[in-house]
Amino acid sequence: MLALVTLSRGPSLPRAGGGTISEGGAWAGVVAREVLTSHLRSLMPGHLMDVVSTDQHTVKPWFDGRVDFSPPVNDFAAAGFSLAGGRLDYLDGRAVAALVYRRRKHIVNVFVWPAGDRSQSALESTAHDGYNLMHWRREGMNYWIVSDLNAHEMSEFARLLRGEAALPAPHS
Repeated sequence: MLALVTLSRGPSLPRAGGGTISEGGAWAGVVAREVLTSHLRSLMPGHLMDVVSTDQHTVKPWFDGRVDFSPPVNDFAAAGFSLAGGRLDYLDGRAVAALVYRRRKHIVNVFVWPAGDRSQSALESTAHDGYNLMHWRREGMNYWIVSDLNAHEMSEFARLLRGEAALPAPHS
């Protein structure tokens, strides 16, 4: 008797503007699904944050001893993206830092974990079922952001995280 087994990696997430996430091939598609699933799970009652604080000096040290790296934690409240807190999550076979930001009534999850090397990657984006996802690698870290914010606001937030946009000057 001969048995035939077919494996499928599931549907690809379409990239905003056409195509699919290509960097990392099938890996990126799998991680994109994990990121979206983790975001949706976080929106269930009681799952959003392990540490609730708008103070980056409270959130960043909270990760000490919980993950084996120091995630970059910034507050972009002056630009309309306020830090709300963080939590531990599990993606790509490892514990990751999940930073939670708010933009009006929208939640933005930022998933951060070490990359295997210090290579950089361009910003990639995709949309799926009303959610926008973006990812890149920079300075030895993987970054994924996900929210139901529109693509323009997500790009604005990504530029802030990547250090490509200046924060408004504080009022005197």
